[in-house]
Amino acid sequence: MADKKELSERQQALIDYLTGEAKGNIRVAMDMAGYSKNTSPTNAIAPIKDEVVDAAQLMLAMNAPKAAAGMVGIIDDPSALGAKNVVAAAKEVLDRAGVIRKERLEITSAEGGMFILPPKKSNECACEGNCTCK
Repeated sequence: MADKKELSERQQALIDYLTGEAKGNIRVAMDMAGYSKNTSPTNAIAPIKDEVVDAAQLMLAMNAPKAAAGMVGIIDDPSALGAKNVVAAAKEVLDRAGVIRKERLEITSAEGGMFILPPKKSNECACEGNCTCK
């Protein structure tokens, strides 16, 4: 397991606001965390990018049940307003949270398997004698 980087209070606040009240808006989160207006978002995020990605993954995991419930709600009421959008958004959240569709592939082994080979090439000319292929 990787060592956890020690974050300053301001960096931790930035991550918390970014995944919370600021709803992903970096500049708003920076203002809420007390960063200067002169600090570029790149300078604020670059040292903590791995922690920001971890926080985003956690946010997706936390919202996976809501996405699943939204999809099930559409099953109960398929005529609900925006049903297509709910299904599309829920599908994206679940995919990114790691909830994947299980696919089954059944392979059976039988003695004397059969292979289909391409047809043999013929020595006969297809030009009906009007060429020099012979």
